[in-house]
Amino acid sequence: MTRPLIVVTVWAVAIALGALGVFVHWLWWVPAGVMAALAALGTWDVLQTKHTILRAFPILGHTRFLAEMLRPEIRQYFVEANTEASPFDRETRDMVYERAKGINSEEPFGTERNVYALGYEFLRHSLRARMATDLAPTVRLGGPDCAQPYDIALLNVSAMSFGALSGNAIEALNGGAARGGFAHDTGEGAISAYHLKHGGDLIWEVASGYFGCRDADGHFDAAKFVEKSALRSVKAISIKLSQGAKPGLGGVLPGAKVTAEIAACRGVPVGQTVISPPAHTAFRTPLELMHFIATLRSLSGGKPVGFKLCVGARTEFLSICKAMLQTGITPDFIIVDGSEGGTGAAPQEFEDHVGMPLTEGLMLVHNCLVGVGLRRHIKIGACGKVAGGGDVVTRICQGADFTMAARAMMFALGCIQAMKCNTNACPTGVATQNPRLARALYVPDKIERVANFQRSTVASAAQIVASMGLDSFDELEPSMLNRRIEGQRTRTYAEIYDWLMPGELLEDPPESWRSDWVEACAEEFR
Repeated sequence: MTRPLIVVTVWAVAIALGALGVFVHWLWWVPAGVMAALAALGTWDVLQTKHTILRAFPILGHTRFLAEMLRPEIRQYFVEANTEASPFDRETRDMVYERAKGINSEEPFGTERNVYALGYEFLRHSLRARMATDLAPTVRLGGPDCAQPYDIALLNVSAMSFGALSGNAIEALNGGAARGGFAHDTGEGAISAYHLKHGGDLIWEVASGYFGCRDADGHFDAAKFVEKSALRSVKAISIKLSQGAKPGLGGVLPGAKVTAEIAACRGVPVGQTVISPPAHTAFRTPLELMHFIATLRSLSGGKPVGFKLCVGARTEFLSICKAMLQTGITPDFIIVDGSEGGTGAAPQEFEDHVGMPLTEGLMLVHNCLVGVGLRRHIKIGACGKVAGGGDVVTRICQGADFTMAARAMMFALGCIQAMKCNTNACPTGVATQNPRLARALYVPDKIERVANFQRSTVASAAQIVASMGLDSFDELEPSMLNRRIEGQRTRTYAEIYDWLMPGELLEDPPESWRSDWVEACAEEFR
């Protein structure tokens, strides 16, 4: 039943009961009044634009807000039934919601986190603390061979495709990126009209399915790539090698979601399930990957080109580093996706057991690039459960230059973690192609919320850095991040982990790295 029909039906019942009150007995006016009140409420729900749940589910949607009022004890049974599967804790989700709404996210009575738990992390502060002055710092993407460098924000929209998300959700994300001056990764589902409507900066993700630049057989089409990469909104190109939610698997878009609009965007048949190959066909070795990067950089007119991966083995990434050294070709950036990343639809076994977590993967990539003397040419992005300013600062301490957020951006759009991303029944209109549900997501309001969230989070990160007595994010080091390793003992990341010196792998590899360095081979992924 459509939203207006629900409300019309309730009005009809109210009028019918009122007629009974006139012609049968005055007591019928009581239920008539109740139904009229519900009908009026439903009418307001459909017409208002602030709450997607109420637009999609008039009258009934109020039960969710009632449940929120019962928090924290009773709320979990109504709103957080899937607590163990929830990717973010309630405190973090509420922070995102409040920042998106422009509300100061302060909580009384301290943190809910157990600061004495094993693995608890904290940043050091300084008695030389100051107020932050640069609340929107940027990082330049563009190595020695890049003709059109791009200054990227510290926090950006991570890869989420049109198809996985609704057109309204994509449009709102891009509008937020345009308003806030940050980048929007397209995901592997190609560039749609929703990505272009507001002119937000795009990182075009080219994955193994080559959507938007594929031929009839599903292989890379250079001519189509030239056409799309020339778009003014496209500021950088990211080759997706793997992703955190399902490393070693290609994306899957069920046939029910492949509408005529999505099929035209991706260059695939309508109504047929789309399965991306697990690996690329345009290259099969590290050396070929480097040459593909050079090809895309040339075809795009010199725009920054990089790749995204969830790290598997150290030898495999070292093989890529050897290919960089052998060819003299380097990517402009590398986005490290943690195995804890992903917005929803992925096989449970892959989510739980495959791929390297972001912390380990990020430090490995940073160390490898430092060890081969190439870190100064290549910027590193971090993607995986980045939601607050502390997350941004933490990832930079671990080796990143900038960060990407997916689920947090979905929360800013109104996602309530209904865990229906793969069912086409997302109640907030975020992860669905159901027109009725998607229509309930009011784009102008969500644009403002996405921009609010990003701006507030980066400002928070900048203030954390200033509170550490530092002038810029460039001064952050592993020694500034602490981790509880047991009972009453904490150590800094500089003490817990080994950090390579510039060029150390080329001159005299440490014993703990030597066997992997020797095994790594530029001629194959090992």
